[in-house]
Amino acid sequence: MFSVNILSIAPILCLVGVSLIALAIEALVRNNERISFWVVVLGILFSIVISVVTFGREESFGGMVSGGGYGSFFGILFLISALLTIVLSREYLRKCHRALGEFYLLVLFATLGMMIIASAGDLIMVFLGIELMSVCLYVLAGYLRQHMKANESSLKYFLLGAFATGFLLYGIALVYGSTGSTNIGVIAGKYTDPNLPYIFWIGLGFLLVGLAFKVAAVPFHMWVPDVYEGAPTTISGFMSTGGKAAAFSAFVLVFAHQFVHGQSVKVALAVVAAASMILGNVIAMSQTNIKRMLAYSSIAHAGYMLAGLAAANQLGRIGILFYLTVYMFMNIGAFGVLSLLEEDQDRNLTLGDYAGLGSKRPYMAALMAIYMFSLSGLPPFAGFLGKYFVFAAAVKADLTWLAIVGVLTSIIGVYYYLRLVVLMYFEDGTKEMLGKPSIASMAVLTLAAAALLHFGIFPSSILSFIDKLF
Repeated sequence: MFSVNILSIAPILCLVGVSLIALAIEALVRNNERISFWVVVLGILFSIVISVVTFGREESFGGMVSGGGYGSFFGILFLISALLTIVLSREYLRKCHRALGEFYLLVLFATLGMMIIASAGDLIMVFLGIELMSVCLYVLAGYLRQHMKANESSLKYFLLGAFATGFLLYGIALVYGSTGSTNIGVIAGKYTDPNLPYIFWIGLGFLLVGLAFKVAAVPFHMWVPDVYEGAPTTISGFMSTGGKAAAFSAFVLVFAHQFVHGQSVKVALAVVAAASMILGNVIAMSQTNIKRMLAYSSIAHAGYMLAGLAAANQLGRIGILFYLTVYMFMNIGAFGVLSLLEEDQDRNLTLGDYAGLGSKRPYMAALMAIYMFSLSGLPPFAGFLGKYFVFAAAVKADLTWLAIVGVLTSIIGVYYYLRLVVLMYFEDGTKEMLGKPSIASMAVLTLAAAALLHFGIFPSSILSFIDKLF
């Protein structure tokens, strides 16, 4: 039994060991940034290997850790997200004169929290994972503390995050009070009980509010634009991918089921999804700062994925996981390009700054165009299939109106995504893009673009794994 328990959390233990080694290096070695970087990168790669080897582990620790490959799948996703972020961040931090080993350590601990969330079989574990992830992201959002916007983003994120945590914890307390358990499997088994007290549904509503804040769904989205704009650019990408995927992993565990009062829960999720798609896309059209545009875009994409969650069927769950996978490459790639071209005082972050990029930096412009095409949902890129799966799931669950809202708002998204592409290739710009990106950064961006094309043409290469998780 001991060996089964240890194997079930082997990737998490591996990441804890790497984090402690990096922490010791940070405390004991001077000028440690280079050492910390390679220790963290190699440690993440080793953790990915461990996750692959232990894929599909059994339920353990008395049901506190969930069985199956669900946690392993998300763990690999989080580790890849952290790896891409760290490689891109090294050059960005040097440019900002803040290249310190503590940055990599914070990313590791945030990733650790994400892995705990996805592996959770109990709401207490979900709460602990969310808090570990959130505290690290609060600090990372304000990492460039010499910038006023960074301080503002960190403070806003912390205050609103603490408020949302109160909802989440009180929801867990009400659910426990009405069911006598915090085990997710036990609670899900109660959904078909017609005699559940109203306090249970109130607690579930509080859980919905707490998780909706973490995925940046309307009306709990207020923090997103300011936090993404003020945070280090690579961390904005990390929060919008890893952080969102972690919250959705908990969302699927708790809410992707059929309820005895299923219509009420389905309508609530569908309304939140529709509001997120509409508000995110409409407001994104008016943005001139690309980071803010991508922030509102992130709200819209949360709505798309919530459409699959509202469907509460097999296709919806598969669609969410596929969407989260390709969204990681889309957003980290887009924010990665911004981080390489960004200069001091938030320069090279507006749409006008990218005019003529296609002639000045053709390869960088081509990569950015691929990310924009995929985010807008154009074939043959993977973003198209991500939207197709969640909208098809909504139609299958008799939520055709929600799928129609998704398609119409996606057309709005095409406008502001392709506006950037038009500026890069069909407008003349006087702005000079200085600096030469490192080989490692360009390799990461190329890998992300290639992954979008691969999953768009050969989706079965990942769908065959996702289908076995449920």
